[in-house]
Amino acid sequence: MPNRRRTTAALTAAVAVAGAAVLAGAPAAQAAVVDVDYACETKIGPKNAVSPVDIKAVRSGSGYTITMSFEKGVSDSPVELPKGVMTPRAELVLGGDASGTVKVKGTPNTAAIPPDTPIKIGTLTGTFTPKKNGKVTFTAGTLTVHALGMDAAVCTPKNNPKPSLELQVTGVSGGSGTPPPADDGGGSDEQLPKTGPLDSAMALGTLGGTVLLTGAAGVLWLTRRTAR
Repeated sequence: MPNRRRTTAALTAAVAVAGAAVLAGAPAAQAAVVDVDYACETKIGPKNAVSPVDIKAVRSGSGYTITMSFEKGVSDSPVELPKGVMTPRAELVLGGDASGTVKVKGTPNTAAIPPDTPIKIGTLTGTFTPKKNGKVTFTAGTLTVHALGMDAAVCTPKNNPKPSLELQVTGVSGGSGTPPPADDGGGSDEQLPKTGPLDSAMALGTLGGTVLLTGAAGVLWLTRRTAR
């Protein structure tokens, strides 16, 4: 009985430590506010402006909702822009284990914009649907300000900015980069993924690419088994 209690205690500790290690050691995303130096072609001539850009990702179903926000305006208008006539859009350049671009778009301005004042861009939103697991970076690309029925300003980063977001994509089944299922010789198709030195304990904290905090649940399960 003492040996059994020691085994139960050891497994309980392993589950708790493994769950914490997964959560602390494998962040889903790393974001940084990056200064982007935009060169803008406008209807009133070239403009230049630097704006800090922030990009974030939130898991949504099989993809991610991407948001891009600006701390400063990048252009202004010589005339007043009435409410609802200005809509910004942008492209985010993908890197790492993905390529191409993601399009994000803002909402029309909710208030009139006075003449000769910076146009507030606000938050732009889009969707990224990954095709495979891996690390994906998002970098600010071309920004377009559509106003009064035309593209009033087209702004291109000229300082080769660094990525604003590094996203660790997981849970994509069948795509390149997806780890094969573990084989224990039993022939079962439903295997929890192997994750490292504490394979069995770590597997309890990973399901379908989503990290779960199961330390307390593991303790309860082991305690109930011991009570039997």
